[in-house]
Amino acid sequence: MESVWDYPRPPRLERTASRVTVVHAGRTIADSDRCWRVLETSHPPVYYVPRDDIADGVLEPGTGRSFCEFKGVAGYWDVVVDGTRVHRAGWSYEHPAPAYAEIAGAVAFYPGRVDECRVAGERVRAQEGDFYGGWITADITGPFKGGPGTAGW
Repeated sequence: MESVWDYPRPPRLERTASRVTVVHAGRTIADSDRCWRVLETSHPPVYYVPRDDIADGVLEPGTGRSFCEFKGVAGYWDVVVDGTRVHRAGWSYEHPAPAYAEIAGAVAFYPGRVDECRVAGERVRAQEGDFYGGWITADITGPFKGGPGTAGW
């Protein structure tokens, strides 16, 4: 078991060989065993998928930006499958801070905004809230930031 309270701050970036898949509208839009996990205190892991392992034509630039004090400026991506658009279904750091250079251009998906995300075959549960994009699996324990009443953690 991994407790999110054992994760560091600033966040740690690590490679994972676990197969990560993202499915929406019946189509596998991402399939990779070359992802990175970002592990940050109180947050379930966030998985970043290399752009080369994302299906062609399913990502379109979304609106808005956000700022992470550690990684830098994030831009958002809409997922478009067979004419169905999911606004801001993912995000990426195109020019991250040097400590996170490996995830430049890789896309993290919100598991609650697409139909299904899996790690090593296990379907993940989305982190609560509408900002954080953590992926909760059976081996991750909380409590997790993001739900009601956790903003001050």
